[in-house]
This record gives sequence, structure tokens and C-alpha cells, in this order.
Amino acid sequence: MKISGLQTAGTPGDVAANLRELDAACRRARAEGAELLITTELFITGYDIGDAVRDLARTDLLSPAQEIAAAHGIALVLGAPEHDDGACYNSAFFIDPAGAILGRHRKNHLFGDLDRRYFTPGDRTAPVIDYAGVRIAMLICYDVEFPENVRAAALAGADLVAVPTAQMQPYEFIAEHLLRVRAWENQIYIAYVNHDGDEGSLRYVGRSSIVSPSATVLDSVEHGNRLLFATVEPHTVRTARKANPYLADLRPDLFTPSARATKDPSC
Repeated sequence: MKISGLQTAGTPGDVAANLRELDAACRRARAEGAELLITTELFITGYDIGDAVRDLARTDLLSPAQEIAAAHGIALVLGAPEHDDGACYNSAFFIDPAGAILGRHRKNHLFGDLDRRYFTPGDRTAPVIDYAGVRIAMLICYDVEFPENVRAAALAGADLVAVPTAQMQPYEFIAEHLLRVRAWENQIYIAYVNHDGDEGSLRYVGRSSIVSPSATVLDSVEHGNRLLFATVEPHTVRTARKANPYLADLRPDLFTPSARATKDPSC
């Protein structure tokens, strides 16, 4: 399956402008043969926009995006704030080419005061969604920096982890180095799609990339608004996991609470 990712500065706080950009990006991605477009973290509203994010989370942000997906016949991983039962979540939604919502992920590791001021952490690992013969998990930005999150997705059978991101300075090394490690140690594709430019107090690092299970960077961009493209092949994942059997050789029994509490008798 050919996938695409939209690195962009977006238009902070302007949902209508971001929907127009989404529509244009879907049109371009579909024209290039992509079946899935991955956006940035909180793409539809912007990330560092202050109290407005709570107000916007209470509006219908998904219906227009669903209509865009259906109009172009392309699936979306859409970053958007979500209001539910009095709480606000930093979420990503999987929308299929007919406009149906197949799943969502609520960011489960919040980063810094900005995240914690506005959002409640999700309490579940990444869902795995079957789409067009590919098993896709979603994480959001800081989530991917915890190896347990990616490992859980891989053990659940994911071929691809889609990561809407709002990575800021001075953390360039995350985008430049850590993603290849995560892909290699789990033999999985990772699509890391970041904001670029300035927003509020933040200067984003850009550096979006799509990485293969062999840690090969299939497409990347440092700065600027651009679509990335790559092909995700489930058989490549299966072959890689046979050649580098980290998941098969993993010994989870060593990491249970009882195992951690066991003392070395020689001590």
C-alpha cells in the first residue's frame, strides 16, 4: 500500500484553512496513488494555540474531514482534539475512504506543561486497524519515544505505526535517530509526520520521515510543506521478523513484577 504524510506549518487556530489544506493534500496524494494520508499532531486546529484548543474540541471537527476523505477516496490518520465526558484528549482518528471512523488513539504519554495543561492522557495502548491488507497502529509524538508503545503495537501484529507529531526544538535528534531504532528493534514501518515552522512559543523541527523495518529511510524532508510517499509491504515485515527475530526471541517473563522483585541469590 502506498502511503503519504503531510508535513506542514498549518494555520494555527483556523480550522477552515486547515480543512482547505487537507482537501488539497488529499487530492495530490490520491493523484500519486496513495491510499492513506497521515497528518500532523492536532493538524485540524494547531497544537500550541492556548485555550482555543478546548473550545475547538467541543465543535464538530471530524465530519468535514470525513467528507474530504470520502470525496477523494483516501483514508486519513487525522490529528484532532477530542472532547468526551468532560475531558479533552489529544487524539488521532483513522478515517476510511468512505468517511467512516475505524478507530482512534488518545495520546497516552503527555509531554510537558503544554500537553498537561489542556489534555487528559489516554489509558490504552495503540489500536491496530486492518485496512487494505495492512495492519496499522497509531501513536502521537511523545508516545513513540517510549519503546513499550511501539513494542506493544508490533506484538499486536501491526505492520505500520503512523505517528502524527508536533516535535519542537531542541529535539532534532529524536527525528533524526530514534525512529530508525524503533523501526529496527520491532521490524516495523514507522511514518513520523511533523509540523514545521513556528507556532505560539514553539519552533518545530520538521524532519518528517517514513522508515522501513530495516531502518532504511524511504522518504524524508527537513523543512517546508511537503507530501512524503512510501510503499508499505506486509510481506517485508514478515520477512524482516524472520531474519531479525526480536519479537520471537523476547523473554517477557523476565519483565513481570515478580521477576523484577526476585533477588539474585548470590547477593
